[in-house]
Amino acid sequence: MKIGEKLLKKLSKKYAPGQMLHQKFERYDISFKTDEEGNPVMLFIGNRDAQGRVRGERFVRVLIRDQDQNIIKDHWDAKGNS
Repeated sequence: MKIGEKLLKKLSKKYAPGQMLHQKFERYDISFKTDEEGNPVMLFIGNRDAQGRVRGERFVRVLIRDQDQNIIKDHWDAKGNS
């Protein structure tokens, strides 16, 4: 599974720092964890089970910054099933 443009646009926003957020996106349930700056850095996408966990794919965001804290690399890596 690839992350589509609509979902990437949603994940490029800032959210509450250090939180695990649960939302519905189109026909999928998504949960994502944010870093200390509010950037989503871990994503679970699929269907939520009875315990509230998302069963599906897991993605991790790679943010590489230079010395001035400018982002020089920003991409999502697929890490397999969750």
